[in-house]
Amino acid sequence: MEPFSFTRRNAPLLVSMPHVGTKVPEEIVARFTPEAAILPDTDWHVDRLYDFLEGLGATVITARYSRYVIDLNRAPDNRALYKGANNTELCPTTTFAEQAIYRAGEAPGAAEVESRRESFWQPYHARLAETLAEMTAAHGRVLLWDAHSIRSRVPRFFEGRLPDLNLGTAGGESADPGLEAALLAEAEGIRGYSHVLNGRFKGGYITRAYGNPAEGVHAVQLELSEATYMDEDPPFAFREDLAVGIRPVLHGLIAAGLSWLRRQ
Repeated sequence: MEPFSFTRRNAPLLVSMPHVGTKVPEEIVARFTPEAAILPDTDWHVDRLYDFLEGLGATVITARYSRYVIDLNRAPDNRALYKGANNTELCPTTTFAEQAIYRAGEAPGAAEVESRRESFWQPYHARLAETLAEMTAAHGRVLLWDAHSIRSRVPRFFEGRLPDLNLGTAGGESADPGLEAALLAEAEGIRGYSHVLNGRFKGGYITRAYGNPAEGVHAVQLELSEATYMDEDPPFAFREDLAVGIRPVLHGLIAAGLSWLRRQ
């Protein structure tokens, strides 16, 4: 079985969900600490939250395996996303709460990291790159939307409470300024949810590696506060009473991006 799920549709829209996976091979999870075994840093329920994507004609790729197996949104050479900041690795060894993922002496070595990269990371990115090439050939321009979520408070990475909607375009390098303006205009019309563009989260490896406006690929990462749609503590329950509010917001943002794309 491929380490991802993939659904192809016809719009110039590719949605990537690299951190929704919860599978962990038995030989790996047996080495986890109890704190890590519940997979607290999963982008819980993001695929369920984005249940409107079929109606937008989106092509969707979602990870099957946990980010604790390998982080699909990190560079294959393990270089840091944010220089000078607290970063996690290609094969993470600590949770966002800075607890050990592996029992003493059980963390993966270089050979195991490389094996995981070949088995889990490479297939996801090969399909991502192949699909973007096919879509740009067919449409000329494509919106790559990298969908994420995170706890509203993670002192390891940022102070205080995170804005609800954290849009990232690699500081303006992965998407056209016109697309940024369209997304901000949509966000500023939303009541009840805070937003920021290129704040603490500017986009991970996927946004930075594939976003290339000159070649027709406009990449946007959305890091969504989990407090907008779920319980942030175990068992990490989905909250439809909350989701009913944020889901139309997500739909509106992506639709605004597609509308801009089609006007070009």
